[in-house]
Amino acid sequence: MADEKLPLAAPNSPPGRPGAAARKRPGRGTRRLVRVAWTLFFIGIGFFLAYPLLVRSNFLFLFGKSPSLEELENPKVEQASQLFTSDGVLIGRYFRENRSPVRLSQMSPWLVKALVATEDARYYDHSGIDAPSLAASVYYGLRGDKRGGSTISQQLAKNLYKTRRAENRGALSHIPGVGTVVAKTKEWITAVELERRYTKREILRMYLNTVEYGSNAFGIKVAAKTFFSTSPDSLTAVQAATLVGLLNNPTAFNPKFHPAASRRRRNVVLQRLGQAGALKPAEVAALQAEPIVLDYQVEKHIDGPDTYFRGAIGQAVNHWCEAHGYDMYRDGLRIYTSIDSRMQDHAEQAVHQRMKALQQQFDNFWRNRNQNPWVDEDGNEIPNFIENQMRRTESYKSLAARYQGQPARLDSALHAKRPMKVFTWKKDDGDTTLVMSPLDSLAYYKHFLQAGMMTMDPFTGSIKAWVGGLDYRFFQYDHVKQGKRQAGSTFKPFVYLTALANGYSPCDRIRDQRVTINYVENGKPMQWQPDNVTREYTGTNMTLRSAMARSVNSVTAQLTEKVGWGRVAEYAHKVGITSPLLAVPSIGLGSAGDVSVYEMVDAYSTFMNNGFRSEPRLITRIEDRNGNVIQQFDPVQKRAISPETAWLMTYMLRGGMEEPGGTSQGLWDFQDLWRKNNQIGGKTGTTSNYSDGWYMGLTKDLVSGVWVGGEDRSIHFFRSQQGEGGRMALPIFGRYMESIYKDKSLGYDYGPFPKPPTKINRKYVCYTEYEPRRRAEAVDTISADNLLDQLNRGSKDSVR
Repeated sequence: MADEKLPLAAPNSPPGRPGAAARKRPGRGTRRLVRVAWTLFFIGIGFFLAYPLLVRSNFLFLFGKSPSLEELENPKVEQASQLFTSDGVLIGRYFRENRSPVRLSQMSPWLVKALVATEDARYYDHSGIDAPSLAASVYYGLRGDKRGGSTISQQLAKNLYKTRRAENRGALSHIPGVGTVVAKTKEWITAVELERRYTKREILRMYLNTVEYGSNAFGIKVAAKTFFSTSPDSLTAVQAATLVGLLNNPTAFNPKFHPAASRRRRNVVLQRLGQAGALKPAEVAALQAEPIVLDYQVEKHIDGPDTYFRGAIGQAVNHWCEAHGYDMYRDGLRIYTSIDSRMQDHAEQAVHQRMKALQQQFDNFWRNRNQNPWVDEDGNEIPNFIENQMRRTESYKSLAARYQGQPARLDSALHAKRPMKVFTWKKDDGDTTLVMSPLDSLAYYKHFLQAGMMTMDPFTGSIKAWVGGLDYRFFQYDHVKQGKRQAGSTFKPFVYLTALANGYSPCDRIRDQRVTINYVENGKPMQWQPDNVTREYTGTNMTLRSAMARSVNSVTAQLTEKVGWGRVAEYAHKVGITSPLLAVPSIGLGSAGDVSVYEMVDAYSTFMNNGFRSEPRLITRIEDRNGNVIQQFDPVQKRAISPETAWLMTYMLRGGMEEPGGTSQGLWDFQDLWRKNNQIGGKTGTTSNYSDGWYMGLTKDLVSGVWVGGEDRSIHFFRSQQGEGGRMALPIFGRYMESIYKDKSLGYDYGPFPKPPTKINRKYVCYTEYEPRRRAEAVDTISADNLLDQLNRGSKDSVR
């Protein structure tokens, strides 16, 4: 039995147990699970390695957009667009995030020290991701203690490229928790890319210029100005610590609204400065004991002085930006306007001075009559005027919705008094505080006369001055372009234009006599009998130039009938009027439609520009943030009337000063206007009941339009001594042009109108009976407010 073979035992097997070969092999299910496990393991490893690339490439749109290489090389920080006048004065900015970048050398060293000590102590040692801080953040996060682990580079990536904005999020971002991981991944990747492309100092500069500090302040320059009214290089250690402390939570640590919390956070920053060795312990204690002293001033989204033309510019630039792929509020554009800051100032001063004096006359006039200025055609105060006006306001509609079905509470709210800051002429700063109810406030503001004024270079279309009202802070309705009113006799030149364009000459004559105009409207025979203002008719066979200069209604009405009221509307539209006009007999008296100061200046400028209509320009060019011109707005002109007709119209308009009895002769009171053989053309205009006073003035260089009136047509003077255009609006033009000529920096000088650019084939120098030059009486006033109503009723009553 010695040579009998025994089964081999596995090495180290316990005695008595079978070897490996004798054990049962694993089943197929187990082997399959093992293979799946290994497969998943390798897939996981592959995904982990490929994950950054998938995120970077936005694989299948799952992760959202990441910054491109171009964006990394040339980061586009949101920057306010700046608005400049033609003479280079910064007058405002447009922004969503108020930011003005500065160099690191222009920042206080305390800013960098405080930022690094507080936000990223190992900033100079890592390459975008601080592994120890990240691990600590995860560890404490799992224990329910949130701690930030983001580096300065990661925070810059988040702020600079808006990685968490909706447009940069992919499909996975909508899964709770996953979206945060994806966003963090993009920030890690971007932070590393930033560290590869920029130095540590460059990253600090971009960060301090990018981050939000609260109170609508983005970037250190705006933050320093907002909270301390200083520049970044002048910030003290305490101020720098306060601003760096804001970065953790710009709302909770805002020193204006949460001073105690802000001070605690500032002291933490000072403590970190001490721990970093930037401050000694005694210095830390001393600085922590100091209060936070603010000089707080928040800038609005539209920064700069409140002006009426800003709205028109904003609309135009926004429209251009949408068409060309720019954003006015983010792209740091430099927008140059045609407005001249000096001329704008002269215009505002002229309006201010005249309207202040005129308002006093207006108040005295109605105070002496013991009534409010809202009156009907007979001068009787309109009952319940304020109550009816209140129902049209947005504040009333809001209150009515709030107290729906509760009339007593609504009435109480309308009569509830509280302190209100309101406009006044009695103080230099233009405002005061009064205790008023909403009804009181509305009545208070309805007493004010309003004004609008615009000046344009007729040869280029450049708008040089734009005054839309008394004070934009309190009256935001723009009376230059937004407001439209009847033009009165300033519309008469379009009748004479139509005549000159169709063969008439300034020396042609029409008799000043009572006239009846017969016409047909809607198939019905109609009559219109216009009156002269004085109700007198001289019987004089007047030249057209004299009739227009004197603003004689009877001659204008006859000429309108001869040339056709439809053709008058056609020619008015040719030269610049864009508002709808009714083809009715009274069109020449300015009652066929409402027009704006903007349109009237445009139309009158066509006369000065040899018959070319220049498109009014407010913007001359747009530059990008680096000063490169990306759009030049050149003058746009087109032929509207012949050069001969245009020159004859300027000659006709000079008649207001040169013809005996001309309605512009109030300008002789402004003696400084008449040096060096200076010539001025113009036309006054007054609508019925003196609701609107106009003056259109022309010099060899400029065209200006002025309108004065109440906010509502029922608010007006009741006598021509105060209410005609020659007394309300003309003095504004006269005072303004005096200041323009005196300001030698503008380069506008006295002188005659240009000579004819072409041969004048019609007679224009003709005899007019002599009358001494004097201030004309109210000869430009019409009363045609109810004309159309009368026409529609078939009334044969005369309209004066």
